[in-house]
Amino acid sequence: MSERSDRRLLVIMILVSSLIVALFGRLYYLQVISGPKYQQLALDNQSRDIVTPAVRGMILDSRGVPLAVNRTGLVVTVDHTALAKQPDKGKAVLTKLAKLLKSDYETLWTKTRLCGEKGAPKIGCWAGSPYQPIPVSKAAASSVALQIIEHAERYPGVSARAEGFRYYPATDGVNAAHVMGYLGPVTLDDMKIQKYVSAGLHANDLIGKAGLEFQYDAELRGKNGVKRVTVDRGGSVRKTVENTTPVPGNHLVTSIDSHLQKVVEEQLQAAIYRARGGAPGDKRGAHKADAGAAIVLDVTNGRVLAMASWPTYDPNIWLDGLSFKQAADLFDEKNGVPALSRAIQGMYAPASTFKSISVVAAAAAGYNMNASYKCPSSVQIGNREFKNFETKNQGTINMQTAIAVSCDTIWYQIAYDEWVRDGGLRPKSNPNDYFFNAARSFNLGKKTGIDLPDEASGRLPDRQWKNEFYKQNKDFYCNFQNRAKKSDLTPYLIAIAKENCTDGYIIRAGDAVNFSIGQGDTLVTPIQLAVAYSAIANGGTLWQPWIARAVVSPTGKVIKEFAPEKLGKTEQTPSDTAFLHKALRSVVTNGTAAGIFAGYPVQVAGKTGTAQDLGRNKNGSAKDDTSWFASFAPADSPQYAVVMVVSQGGFGASVSAVGVKDIYTTLFGVVGNKIDPTKSAFPNGIPNTIPKLDVKNAKPVTN
Repeated sequence: MSERSDRRLLVIMILVSSLIVALFGRLYYLQVISGPKYQQLALDNQSRDIVTPAVRGMILDSRGVPLAVNRTGLVVTVDHTALAKQPDKGKAVLTKLAKLLKSDYETLWTKTRLCGEKGAPKIGCWAGSPYQPIPVSKAAASSVALQIIEHAERYPGVSARAEGFRYYPATDGVNAAHVMGYLGPVTLDDMKIQKYVSAGLHANDLIGKAGLEFQYDAELRGKNGVKRVTVDRGGSVRKTVENTTPVPGNHLVTSIDSHLQKVVEEQLQAAIYRARGGAPGDKRGAHKADAGAAIVLDVTNGRVLAMASWPTYDPNIWLDGLSFKQAADLFDEKNGVPALSRAIQGMYAPASTFKSISVVAAAAAGYNMNASYKCPSSVQIGNREFKNFETKNQGTINMQTAIAVSCDTIWYQIAYDEWVRDGGLRPKSNPNDYFFNAARSFNLGKKTGIDLPDEASGRLPDRQWKNEFYKQNKDFYCNFQNRAKKSDLTPYLIAIAKENCTDGYIIRAGDAVNFSIGQGDTLVTPIQLAVAYSAIANGGTLWQPWIARAVVSPTGKVIKEFAPEKLGKTEQTPSDTAFLHKALRSVVTNGTAAGIFAGYPVQVAGKTGTAQDLGRNKNGSAKDDTSWFASFAPADSPQYAVVMVVSQGGFGASVSAVGVKDIYTTLFGVVGNKIDPTKSAFPNGIPNTIPKLDVKNAKPVTN
């Protein structure tokens, strides 16, 4: 019995000793090893950060003219947490505040809803921290701010203070909304991204959300100043633990010329309205003309001198935060989705502008560009008749004339013959694919790499794409009769589905001939076509299109210059270049664009394009043709490439070519039928040096 008691006592002693050792071990870990960590956590619990926002750097044009600046205004904010604690969830306060701000309750309610919370709208809500005061107006009148401050009891949870904000001054009437982008509050999701975590962002910081503001956010943003203080339970400051001063952001100088940008925007809008009104020469009358883009590139280095997209919006609408209607309008298809940048995100069939690339393909296949070819009204391919534009029979003509008058049937026959040589429906193991390879050499189907976010890649429907598309859609085609709407169960569509089910991965004759004239499944973005025509102009060098010119410090010191970068070389030979320069010049002198450029003193070389779209609008109506004009000038010594597209705009000549001509008028200083170099956009040549800046006023220094 005594021995058993001793054993029990020994076990208890061992347990107690183990507990004591574990306790001391834990105390040692907490106080010695993890002491600094928990000391910091304790400090965080009783400390507060007072953030002094850094001044964001400006965005300037190539001469130093400001495109994005900072201003100070009276900001009215609402505390979401304070509203939530009120019996009516802040309805009475927001109603009174809406009246004071000459707004409406629904708009303020939308702005103060947290994105993702129950009942919150999907657009127009607050994406920032729930503990951050939500700005509902950034340009309040001083009388409004005074009423809020003097009658705080009437507006619990509402405050007003002076604060800096981003502003787009529309210098020279420039919009450039899609190029500039906009700012928005950092979100909880943003704070999970490493580049923002390492930047030490705070919940009330603004970051670039689109355009150059997003692309160069790190350079423009600067670094906030933070004053960390410890407070007691009552919230009174006890001492300052840390105090860092804000570091202003750097400025971004671009290659955009504000005066030229304004003209490009105006001419794009004029082309839209011209198409809607029924352009002269287009017997089909008015067109829908729902969107468009225009781009000017320097063909010698790829710099973007101007870029416009339509429809557009006022970039300053972000100033007060979007109302529900504004947010809805930006993405409304009835309004043309103004938020979408057509210049880099719009994808369209290139139509006859693609024939310049087909020239390179045909030459590589051994066709003589100086020979003559038949241009009949139509060509029979299998059981389908492929017609010439407006079913015209042009007879036997040389290839230069074929480009000038935009003959389709020559290309149908060449593309079909090459398709047959590659094996047709039973392709060879190593087909020549001259047309696909030529397009690939111009980087079609790939992003250009322009320094703007969310660029589209277009579509190059080669054999690889066809196979991948087939894999993704095979199930739909093979089960078409079970999945399709009753209205779609027509004999023709059923037959197409059966064909695609069994061999939808095969390049058919129709695919080949459509590809040769830029139709079918081929899609390009305006920036891709501008880069392609720049390469045609300069002899085959593909330059990466670029907007940023340099990063300049707040004191005016150049920190970084962006040098032009080559993407590669196209397959065009020197003889291809010489032929294309002559052929594209003949388009303007005696071809499809001759009537538009008659008597024009600038030697413009270009190609019209009128792309058919077999789709339907939302109301069920057939889509109108897409209007293109792709060009460069002067033809004998190219300097600029100018491209314009108007979606559902009709003929390329009567709509887009007119707009491009008026852009060249500004570029070269055309007055009447003569050129006045002193009135050109760049009388001293395109700026190739970084302007010296008066950084305080964002103006170029005059010597």
